[in-house]
Amino acid sequence: MSERATTRRRQLGAILRKLRARKGLTLEESGKLVGVSKATVSRYETQSGPVRWIVVDALCRAYGASDAEHAAVVGIAKDAKQQGWWSSFADSIPEAMNLLLTLEDEAVREDHFSCVYVPGLLQTRAYTSAIQQANELRRAPEDIERLVDIRMKRQEILSRPKPPHLWAILDESVIRRVVGSPKVMREQLSHLLEANSSRHITLQVLPFAKGAHTAALGSFVIIGGQEPSLDVVYVDLHIGSLFMEKDVELERYRLAFDYLRAQALDMAASSALIERVREEMQ
Repeated sequence: MSERATTRRRQLGAILRKLRARKGLTLEESGKLVGVSKATVSRYETQSGPVRWIVVDALCRAYGASDAEHAAVVGIAKDAKQQGWWSSFADSIPEAMNLLLTLEDEAVREDHFSCVYVPGLLQTRAYTSAIQQANELRRAPEDIERLVDIRMKRQEILSRPKPPHLWAILDESVIRRVVGSPKVMREQLSHLLEANSSRHITLQVLPFAKGAHTAALGSFVIIGGQEPSLDVVYVDLHIGSLFMEKDVELERYRLAFDYLRAQALDMAASSALIERVREEMQ
């Protein structure tokens, strides 16, 4: 089974478990409702074996999934064997990144809070390369180039006919940290200014003057699906990645993002600050 197929099965299983739990049904009760065994429902939820989209369709109906949830889940089941663009980079992509790319490939929105680096979707090639070169794990130049290629390819979702809406909140330290060189940073800041003029991108800066804030412990991304119930929170812990999808976890991070959005400068003021910092780097 391809990397993407494995990832999509994992995603499908997680969503089916969530829908069943929301309905308050056991595995056996779910199976009886759609005419399959308890073992079959369990297999669909634990990613152990192939799936039939018609069974997934029946389960969605039994669980009372919304139209958007229904369409998204059946779509995942039908598309489970297809490979994404990143399949050609499979030897360079860890499992966590594979899952992130699969979720991102279908996202309708992404909410980012960054307190160290510019979000990957908004990085220039030179900035990305500088980050990879600064990694404590020394890599060969060709390995760095491949990782940079992956990030640049990932950014193509923003140029689709119907791109996801990207809302990025950057701590002021992100725009002031000189990554690579002042020249690399000026180019990166210019890129952020250009991005903030796109109707599919909202960019805000959280100034130092705001002091302590609700997400002082780290960066995170809320990857939005067709329905809020399909959202996933992604946290890069550097030593490993964490994906969260429980309602209580989602609510916590949504609330944190709402607070950050309220504390940050508006788009115009954010652009003005980025321009000022860029001039300081001349």
